[in-house]
Amino acid sequence: MSQSIDSLQQNLSDQSLRVDSSKQFTHEALPDASHDEFSRQEFVKSLKLHIATQIAPRNRDVYERKVKPNFVNEEGRDPRSRHEVRPKMAEESYYQFWSGLLRTSQEMMWESVASSVERQLPELVGAARESSRGAGGSLRLDGDLAVPKYHTAVDIHCQPGGYHTELTSDDVAAGAIYDRAVYLYAMGRMGPFNDDIGASLAAHIKKDWPELSPRRILDLGCSVGHSTVPYKDLFPEAEVFGVDVAAPMLRQAHFRAESLGRPIHFSQQNAEDLDFEDETFDLIVSHILLHETSTKAIRNIVNECRRLLAPGGIMLHGEVPQYAGMDPYDAFILDWDTYNNNEPFWGTVHDMDLKALAIGAGFDEENLIETFAPSSFAEAEAQRTHQFQGGDFGGGGQWFAFGALKGS
Repeated sequence: MSQSIDSLQQNLSDQSLRVDSSKQFTHEALPDASHDEFSRQEFVKSLKLHIATQIAPRNRDVYERKVKPNFVNEEGRDPRSRHEVRPKMAEESYYQFWSGLLRTSQEMMWESVASSVERQLPELVGAARESSRGAGGSLRLDGDLAVPKYHTAVDIHCQPGGYHTELTSDDVAAGAIYDRAVYLYAMGRMGPFNDDIGASLAAHIKKDWPELSPRRILDLGCSVGHSTVPYKDLFPEAEVFGVDVAAPMLRQAHFRAESLGRPIHFSQQNAEDLDFEDETFDLIVSHILLHETSTKAIRNIVNECRRLLAPGGIMLHGEVPQYAGMDPYDAFILDWDTYNNNEPFWGTVHDMDLKALAIGAGFDEENLIETFAPSSFAEAEAQRTHQFQGGDFGGGGQWFAFGALKGS
């Protein structure tokens, strides 16, 4: 299943997807799957796609034909926010059916991958220990780092044990599970390398700020490096760094990057308080990190970004859109994760005034950025819903990004 590093480097020298774009790329670090395990995983992926494209749209019909008219009759006005939509939709059997099915598919997804990883965990750990293949990357772990409570208090995304739990010495289980499961979660629509967010933002940066030639790039909350690698591909002369609080994720990230022939430097750190020197990065990015932290943590992270950015540098955080100005129903259906997918900070973060946040950190108002980056994985276009909705992570076909340029 896996390829030699020499063969892999040759195949990836031009990452124009000389691989089957309908399947996840089977790099060395990806856990193997037996026939039955693969079949179960593919079933979950197909089920999720069916839920997103065939079942979810009917929720809007229920809202428009029943819930909204009833609300108008009772209140004499349209709903003003998702908070007014939620209790009414929660009473509807169709919404209950969709929501229960979506949550069940999420639990099935983790189980279908976890059983495969558990079966071969000793081999995966051993391979990760020997993962220095000459690509030139590095891994720096900190056994004394305190994992923040916003990670330890809940199994984010319903992944059992979350990102940080270690079951054995040099554990990679959480990272290996995530590496495969994210492909299923996105229904394959983030590409064979699961890199659509990073690839899309990197391409957008290169297009909109062509004068930017970063020497050092930092990816915050990098997990297993899906979105980190594209920055090395699009900015090959730059040194690329990735940080995360979870050691199992970072071990998998290093193993994966080395197997892909990408020299990236990973370290176990909290993005709220990093050990890099002031003004040492020209580009700082994150990809769906902010909604997995707390309100206080986001302020600290943005403050750190400003400290670490060199003059003329750019900060850009990829997320799903903010709720401000969004139709109450759309905000409600996108907010499903807050209540049903162990994402307690999701709604709070998407209600935040990001411009005020950046200004409070010292960025100038005229240098603030709010933009949408179109998806780089055009092959998925026919399967997208072109909506932002619960459980449909890659369906929108674009990624919202918030950030700022640091003035000189």
